[in-house]
Amino acid sequence: MTTVTSADGTPIGFDRTGSGPALVLVLGAFNDRTAGHALAVHLAAHFTVINYDRRGRGDSGDTAPYAVEREVEDLAAMIEVAGGSAAVLGYSSGAVLAMLAAAKGLPITKLALYDPPFPLAGRAPEYFDQLATDIRAALDQGSPGKAVELFQTRAVGIPPETVAQIRQAPYWPALEKIAPTLEYESLILATDPALPQRVAAPTLVITGSHSPPALADAAATLAGRLPDGTLRVLEGQTHDINPQTAGPVITEFLTLP
Repeated sequence: MTTVTSADGTPIGFDRTGSGPALVLVLGAFNDRTAGHALAVHLAAHFTVINYDRRGRGDSGDTAPYAVEREVEDLAAMIEVAGGSAAVLGYSSGAVLAMLAAAKGLPITKLALYDPPFPLAGRAPEYFDQLATDIRAALDQGSPGKAVELFQTRAVGIPPETVAQIRQAPYWPALEKIAPTLEYESLILATDPALPQRVAAPTLVITGSHSPPALADAAATLAGRLPDGTLRVLEGQTHDINPQTAGPVITEFLTLP
């Protein structure tokens, strides 16, 4: 693990593996960089992979006050570490962050986006702004479990009775530990619906045939709105990235001229 200092002074922890063209992984909600380890190892056969902890998780710091722009700066720092330009692979809400960075003009050569939860039908930016406010209130009241529940039910769409079962799981404390970042995820999702039109980089949007229908619909809609977007549906795959299945598809797209 290595650290780099982001523009606001926040230390950002990352792993670098492999050799070849630079590729930065941007993971989603509830993920630190350990969630991307297997994928990074698989892709390292073809790329120099930068797999980092987004701020507020793992070995990265979390400097207040939060703003989405700080996370764009963090990604810019990762691209600089990678050599000044890089392809970016975004997973779930991390895919939306990757698009925001591309729209800001970061030197991103290509984008691969797996199950980006954007645009979600019936979910205007105000919906996620309110969710961020409610999560912040739960955290201020000392209830990280409530914050997790709010995100799981209102952003992910997990039924409350299922969340009640998840609360009994041995990994629930880990979800509570990362709960402050769920406010950040909500603010990222509260982005301008016109975002795709500002993304110039060639972009592959990936979803699984067994991904949640809302995400599959979002992927198809997004691919159609991007100036240079392509949709790929992976048969039999879910919202979880399978390195053996998704890896070759990502590699093919990123290595094409």
